[in-house]
Formats: sequence, structure tokens, C-alpha cells
Amino acid sequence: MSLRAIARELNLVSSAIYRYFASRDELITALIIDAYNDLADVLDAAAERDRRTPVRRWRETCLALRSWASEQPHRFGLIFGTSIPGYHAPQTTVAPAARVYRALSIISLDSEPAGDLTIGRELRGQLTTAATGLELDVDEPTMLAAISAFSRIIGVITLELGGHFVGTFEPADHLYAALVEREAKLLGIAGHER
Repeated sequence: MSLRAIARELNLVSSAIYRYFASRDELITALIIDAYNDLADVLDAAAERDRRTPVRRWRETCLALRSWASEQPHRFGLIFGTSIPGYHAPQTTVAPAARVYRALSIISLDSEPAGDLTIGRELRGQLTTAATGLELDVDEPTMLAAISAFSRIIGVITLELGGHFVGTFEPADHLYAALVEREAKLLGIAGHER
């Protein structure tokens, strides 16, 4: 990936892009930040606290994530796919990425305590740092459950978009719905259906 190649693809002279971005990495960073912020806006709207039950908010937020990813697979791949060789994301991408994690994790605030898990000191510190960074007032087991759920949800979308369900779970609608329900149970929000 180079700015010259991008300029050729857009039928521009490379100097036109260099007026806006000094390097390939600067352009990639701008695209990453834009994708995270766009996805976070979609998820924030779906996860917003209102009269819906926590489990309904969870379902609708997960569906919004999958819809966004399906409509914009290249942007999803840019932020959750394979790393770009030679590119190292700068600190400026952290806050937009955190917005996405927070939008899905915020629903865990409505969950039952995740139980007493044995969590080592180093992981406990990392979970506390993550909860603090996401501005979530949750204990370490609940944060671990939220991160685990997020990872599995992103994982199944990645597999689906990558064509790994061809011939089995195609379309993956029912598989995804079942996974979302399973994660709601693991997060302790499934019992809040009333």
C-alpha cells in the first residue's frame, strides 16, 4: 500500500494526496480513526440506555455491529483484520478504538456479578486498567466476561466476512443470533428479559 498507488486508483496525481497526508501511515491512521468513530457512533446509538431491557439492548447492539461490518467489510477489516505490514498504530487510535469496546461493554453494567473467578495478579491489573480506560465501574470478572464476549462476537463476524462459513453456516444469521444469546447468558444479562 502506497500513497502513489492510492492516487492512481483514485485517478489523482500523487501530489494531491500528499497535500493532505504526509505519509502512507498518516493516511492509514486517518482511515482507522474514521472507521472506529463511525462504528462507535452506530454502536452508541444501539446501546443507549432507554426503556429496553439490557438483553434487548445487547441484541440490537450486536446486530448493529454485524450490519455495519457487512455493509463495510473493508473498514471492518482495517480495524479488526490482519495488521498492515510496517504500520504501527499511534496513540491517537486508542480513544476511538476504546469507544467501540465501551459501546459493547457498557451493557455489562446491567449484569449480575460474574462470579468469583481465579484471576492472576497481572491479568487483574490489566482488567482494572481496561475498565478504567473504558470508564466502566465493573469488577475484574465482569470486565473479563465483557472482553471475552467482545472477542467472540468480533471473531464470528471476522470468520463470516472471510468466507469461512461457506457450505456450513451460510447465511450465518442463526449462528450469530445463537452466539449473541449465549454471550448474553455468560454476561449475566439474559435474565433481564421482562
